[in-house]
Amino acid sequence: MRVRKQRRHRKAVRFYTACFGFRQPFRVLCDGTFVHNLVVNKIAPADKAISDILSAPVKLYTTRCVLNELRRLGDSHAHSLEATKNLVITRCDHEGRKKADSCILEIIGEKNPQHFFVATQDTDLRRKLLEIPGVPAIYGLRNALFLEQPSASQRQFVKTSEEGRLHMTELEHKMLKRRTTNILGTKESADSSDEQEDFGERNMESSVVTKLQAVKKEIGVKDKVQFKRKKAKGPNPLSCLKKKTYENAKPSSEKERKDGDGTVRSRSRKRRRSRKGKTSSDTGN
Repeated sequence: MRVRKQRRHRKAVRFYTACFGFRQPFRVLCDGTFVHNLVVNKIAPADKAISDILSAPVKLYTTRCVLNELRRLGDSHAHSLEATKNLVITRCDHEGRKKADSCILEIIGEKNPQHFFVATQDTDLRRKLLEIPGVPAIYGLRNALFLEQPSASQRQFVKTSEEGRLHMTELEHKMLKRRTTNILGTKESADSSDEQEDFGERNMESSVVTKLQAVKKEIGVKDKVQFKRKKAKGPNPLSCLKKKTYENAKPSSEKERKDGDGTVRSRSRKRRRSRKGKTSSDTGN
């Protein structure tokens, strides 16, 4: 049961922080009935008990009208009056002459600009507060404290405000239309000026080119540098191989002679052997 209660409280706190901009430390505005319930049920310290249900640090506030109401109730609420004096007194212009519930409603206003959590035991006051967007209410039940869940009117207010932020208002539509017309007018004027500038630059470039051509003709300078065309040369002699000579193909001792019938005859040189050694051996025998 305690885990479920903590989940509900965290969900409600997340709703108010995300949709209405509540920030830590949370400010809690207490009336006399709530402080009296804390004193009777001995819930102390009060700031720690409230910070446990909100899961964040808190600051407790009250008003002069609440203090004066507790004074008028007499000795039965003397301890509650002493406990309320320890809270921070927020400013109200009533000087203690107004009822506590009407004083709190006037401080909250229509939009709760100071982002107060309101702690009260008054059921009528809680019902009125839940009809105002962005006003969370805290109450006590015996020795436990509870945070009211956001009402249907508060959830509907958040939904309608989100839908309104998605669409443009008439004023925003008029401003957007005016801005687009101004941008289109400036673009058209810029395009026309750019065209005129381009036309002038082209005329200047053409005049400069014609002047340069006339000067070159007078001087005799050609437009482009003419290079000599390279002719094909012979092969590199260093990279070429030498021709091979075959010695046995046509020996120098060979003689050619043509006969009457056109045939070529070759006479080979015969080697004569010396018989000197042979004759000397024969004579000896």
